[in-house]
Amino acid sequence: MPSGRVAVVTGGTGPIGRAVSERLAQEGHAVVVNYRHDEARAREVLAAVRRHAPGSILIRADVTREAEVARLVEGAASLGRIAVWVNNVGDFLWKPFLETTLAEWRSILDSNLTSAFLCAQAALPRLREGGGVLIQIGTMHAEMLRAVPQTVAYGAAKAALLVLTKSLAKSEARYGVRVNAVNPGFVEGTHLPPEGSSLPFGRLARPEEIAGAVAFLASNEASYVTGAVLNVHGGALL
Repeated sequence: MPSGRVAVVTGGTGPIGRAVSERLAQEGHAVVVNYRHDEARAREVLAAVRRHAPGSILIRADVTREAEVARLVEGAASLGRIAVWVNNVGDFLWKPFLETTLAEWRSILDSNLTSAFLCAQAALPRLREGGGVLIQIGTMHAEMLRAVPQTVAYGAAKAALLVLTKSLAKSEARYGVRVNAVNPGFVEGTHLPPEGSSLPFGRLARPEEIAGAVAFLASNEASYVTGAVLNVHGGALL
């Protein structure tokens, strides 16, 4: 029988997705770990998550496809009330603009932006039922609109993701839904910083540090926080 609070993490098998899934499980959520390809890794993540939340499950779905997003939402709702949705999916592309193909451009926008659009449209009716939280995972460059010539497609998608975040924060507040974003910097296990990048702490972020920011925004401690962009880049852009 459905019971308790449910959190959905798209792209739940990557370093950030896994850390977020585990942390939300520790915070008392039954977690739906979404994945697309690597079932073996997904099962490893689920085993770690179930140490804290035994009722957690895996759902395989390509969140750039509307029908699969609908299936993901229905599967999550079967566990209980969807209280938190984390849009973590987002492929990365490091390539000069003139060498970027149309297929690559579309793929990066679909992965980082269209997926968030589809998930928000499908999940918001559920989140409205009990005053839920939608959290987007962006990138540290997005809000400042810095010029990074090798990541034009990725940067454009993440900047648009923040427009989506703030627009939804304003429109969904009347329904008790909070919408925020976490902008990570350079994180262990993800793409490495370009040569010469400034890392004031002298190290990459740990995935758990990104998950901590997500957990705060998902908690009652952030009950009056919406439309916020929480940068977790260790001072790299200061």
